[in-house]
Amino acid sequence: SVIVFTTQICFLLFAVLYIVSYFIITRYKRKADEQEDEDAIVNRISLFLSTFTLAVSAGAVLLLPFSIISNEILLSFPQNYYIQWLNGSLIHGLWNLASLFSNLCLFVLMPFAFFFLESEGFAGLKKGIRARILETLVMLILLALLILGIVWVASALIDNDAASMESLYDLWEFYLPYLYSCISLMGCLLLLLCTPVGLSRMFTVMGQLLVKPTILEDLDEQMYIITLEEEAIQRRLNGISSTVEYQTVELERELEKVKSKKTNLERRKKASAWERNLVYPAVMILLLIETSISVLLVALNILYLLVDETAMPKGSGGPGIGNASLSTFGFVGAALEIILIFYLMVSSVVGFYSLRFFENFTPRKDDTTMTKIIGNCVSILVLSSALPVMSRTLGITRFDLLGDFGRFNWLGNFYIVLSYNLLFAIMTTLCLVRKFTSAVREELLKALGLDKLHLSNNPRDSETKPSANGHQKTL
Repeated sequence: SVIVFTTQICFLLFAVLYIVSYFIITRYKRKADEQEDEDAIVNRISLFLSTFTLAVSAGAVLLLPFSIISNEILLSFPQNYYIQWLNGSLIHGLWNLASLFSNLCLFVLMPFAFFFLESEGFAGLKKGIRARILETLVMLILLALLILGIVWVASALIDNDAASMESLYDLWEFYLPYLYSCISLMGCLLLLLCTPVGLSRMFTVMGQLLVKPTILEDLDEQMYIITLEEEAIQRRLNGISSTVEYQTVELERELEKVKSKKTNLERRKKASAWERNLVYPAVMILLLIETSISVLLVALNILYLLVDETAMPKGSGGPGIGNASLSTFGFVGAALEIILIFYLMVSSVVGFYSLRFFENFTPRKDDTTMTKIIGNCVSILVLSSALPVMSRTLGITRFDLLGDFGRFNWLGNFYIVLSYNLLFAIMTTLCLVRKFTSAVREELLKALGLDKLHLSNNPRDSETKPSANGHQKTL
């Protein structure tokens, strides 16, 4: 009965994640893709597979926090009848399921959805769903052979001995874990690139979502100027003939930007005093505290790695689920670890879409193609699957990696783990220093007359920070 109850709970949780993922994807999916023909069926199947992948990604994100809080609950209430279903076998089973579904989505479902979406059927065959499925299956077989060949060659080059060559012929016991280990390493490297950028970018994002304090600002004057600018652009737009398409598109873009600025000013005027003067500073201080704690924990983990070999992600056996608290501060420390894990995940996603290489990859509301949605789901899956590994490698938590997550070969390499911690601490510190000294650097460049060279401004930041007299110049 306990096993049946546990299975029902897992199914219910995954159903909730699936429904939430479905609403998120349909919010961004392009409405023009909804036809009533063969392409509609293909789009619908790809949508369901993408939703399943996003739900698995959400489950992978919640996996480590759920394990940490379950350990503390079992430690606090060891003999409670109502939590008997919460045991070590359930936690291990969830980790194994997360690994299995991540592999399934990454190597089967998402490639199938992409090739199925792009397929048209082989020449000479009757067009239809069956022809597209046949082409998709052939492409998947060819892709599998290509990937397995690359893994075989890479394994033989890295570890060229008889035992390794024998194990290469075992698909399930060697190929897939080794391949997933490589994908996990790539995901951790991507997190290493995205998370420091996201930690510094979070201050800008929260500044755009919240209402800033009005210090030495006249909102009425700014509102009057932006209204004049909107009217001027509208008159120019009405005076241009419809044949001049290029100028019309440019003016419509300018009008949208001006309307967006006007909406923000109206929101700032309507905001209450406590929202302007209390919420914004409190959130910024909270972000600064969380970022500082993250960097401090990484620095302490570097010291632990140098003096204690059990600090390695693969080096400690662990006391088991519910036997000992993994945090010095008990339940409070576990709650802090969970908050930091979620904070790092959100920062990594923000940093991922802030990188110039992935800038055009950002989904837009009601205007995202299914191909781009599949790419976003794969990216989120790679990031979320690598999140538990990164959190343990950086020392954010001491919870041991379970299932296939703890079998990655590179986790036992001292130099890789130490270099990862050092790079994360250095990159995060540099990004934060660059963020908080940007105003000082801009003033120095202006004083030296080098402000026109745009040496310090990020193109993204320059769009969101217009000059003080920019409206007068436009008029």
